[in-house]
Amino acid sequence: MEATGMGIRRFGRVNWLGLYTLSAREIQRFMGVWTQTLAAPLVTAGLFLGVFSLAIGPARGEVMGVPFIQFLAPGILMMTVIQNAFANTSSSIVISKVQGNIVDTLMPPLSAAELVLGYAAGGVARGVLVALAIGALMVVVLGMGVAHPLWALVFVLLGSAFLAGLGIVAAIFANKFDQMAAITNFIVTPLSFLSGTFYSIERLPPAMQTITHMNPVFYLIDGLRFGVIGQSDSSPWLGLAVCSASTAAVLGLCWYWFDCGYRMKA
Repeated sequence: MEATGMGIRRFGRVNWLGLYTLSAREIQRFMGVWTQTLAAPLVTAGLFLGVFSLAIGPARGEVMGVPFIQFLAPGILMMTVIQNAFANTSSSIVISKVQGNIVDTLMPPLSAAELVLGYAAGGVARGVLVALAIGALMVVVLGMGVAHPLWALVFVLLGSAFLAGLGIVAAIFANKFDQMAAITNFIVTPLSFLSGTFYSIERLPPAMQTITHMNPVFYLIDGLRFGVIGQSDSSPWLGLAVCSASTAAVLGLCWYWFDCGYRMKA
């Protein structure tokens, strides 16, 4: 048995059953409405690709040595993945806080780290499933392959984990739906749209390039683009380092806020 600040934990250092239960609940929560959480992002990504292909695809020419639509596809995929990973964790916690049943999650003998991992598991699972669905669309409709599958998988996992953690941070901070909407509209959406999703940052003025390089989401999109088409604006190793550090920092903040009960306990 291990003594903790919450009393005696009779199940060892890790409450595996509790962690599994919380993770399974978060996954089942979005799988129960898969038409909204999985099918809808697939349709949205397809519309993005279709509209850009019809509007400017043929006239745009090649970017990084590939047709514009193939350059665009990895950015659309990553943008959709991170938005869904963020939405999964943020909506789960905010709904529980607004409805007043967050105590049902805080009272069981789960440590702060187990709470973070349990919530994040749902966001990562949703992000990966969305990535697989859109990836299949890219292969079947666009005839694309994957130049470096391992790199692509690593950045999908990092993107899902980073935004799942950011969703936890945002949900802990927000006490109302309008606060959550403000964070989504004024922070998350600009981070994803102004990160090289629709363009190579080589076309930007030097000042904007510098600002873009400060955005972790840029490295997620650029890293996935390297994994899919084999070309990128920056080194994938630099992207791996930045994204890993950003993910660790965000999840560390999640752990600290859960551990001290910031904006979660009366």
